[in-house]
Formats: sequence, C-alpha cells, structure tokens
Amino acid sequence: MINNIKFQTSVFKKDKILKTDLKQIVLVGKSNVGKSSFINSIANQKRLAKVGQTPGKTRSLNYYNVNNEFFIVDLPGYGFSKMSQAEKKSTDELINKYIHNNDLISHIFFLVDIRHKPTENDRVMYEWLLEQNIPFTIVATKADKVAKTKIDSYLLDITKTLFAKEKIIAFSSEKKINLELIENIIKESIYN
Repeated sequence: MINNIKFQTSVFKKDKILKTDLKQIVLVGKSNVGKSSFINSIANQKRLAKVGQTPGKTRSLNYYNVNNEFFIVDLPGYGFSKMSQAEKKSTDELINKYIHNNDLISHIFFLVDIRHKPTENDRVMYEWLLEQNIPFTIVATKADKVAKTKIDSYLLDITKTLFAKEKIIAFSSEKKINLELIENIIKESIYN
C-alpha cells in the first residue's frame, strides 16, 4: 500500500508549474479512461481524485503528494473535450512545458480502456511516449468489465493496434486487479 496521499494543487497555467525537487509519477490517457479511479485505488481512498461524470473536464495538471516523498501528477485527458481552440492550445502548452526538460519524471503510466481498441489519439500518445526517453507502462483499465477469459485477447488487440513492444498490464480499480504490480512499479521507479 502506498500510504498518505494528499491532493496538493491544480495547475492551469504553464508559469504556475510546481517548482519542486521531488520525483514524479505521471498519468496520461484519454478523458474517461479511469485516471481518477486509478489514483483512488493506489491511495486506497474513494474520493481523493474526483471521478468526473463529464469526460474532458480536467484541464489542469493535478498534483498528489505522496508522503512528502514524491508526486503523482495527473495530466489533462485528451480526445473528448469540448474545449475551445484557445483552451486546447493553452492545455497543450501546459503539458509540453511540464514534460520537456523535467528530469524529475521517474515513470509514466499510459492508461487505455481495455474494452476499446486504441484510438488515433492513443497511437499519437504512444509514439510521443517513445520519443520522450522516460520509462513508461501501458495500463489497460476497467479489466473487471470484461470476462476474465477474454482479457488476454483484449490485451493482444491493444498491442497490435499500438504496435506496442511493451507488456500491457490489465488493471481494475474496482477489483484491485494487478494493483500490487502497479505499486511495485511506482516504488521501484521512485526508490531505486
């Protein structure tokens, strides 16, 4: 269990990005993929991260402080949002400014929904991650929503669609499927 996670701040503007020397674990994925539920299950809290009913509402970097030792940073979701062009540009600039030249990022979790083939946006994100030279893990969320016997074939679909070389982890925040594995990846990234 990763204990003592608290919400610290939301950052909407690139000049307000948190100045810190703490390592960071980053979450990326399209809107409604389950990033808030992912944070809540790691924290073992129901309502730490707000689970939005409307996809695409998060336009900020959300920082969660873990025991004053590191941050989990949730990036704005992509793909659904009803943002104006100006808001989209400002959000893109925020994300790019945050990621580039940030040597405190220890690991990125790229979340995709196990039930759906990755979209063009997901493929773009995957290609972008390959270029960043930051270790990352692909996590297929909502694994409790498909039959256990079908999980492997869904994972294979995702692998083929993304042309991924990495092993993809099936995950469920509801049933805590592979939660321990995720926690171990976080601990190894931060403490090694």
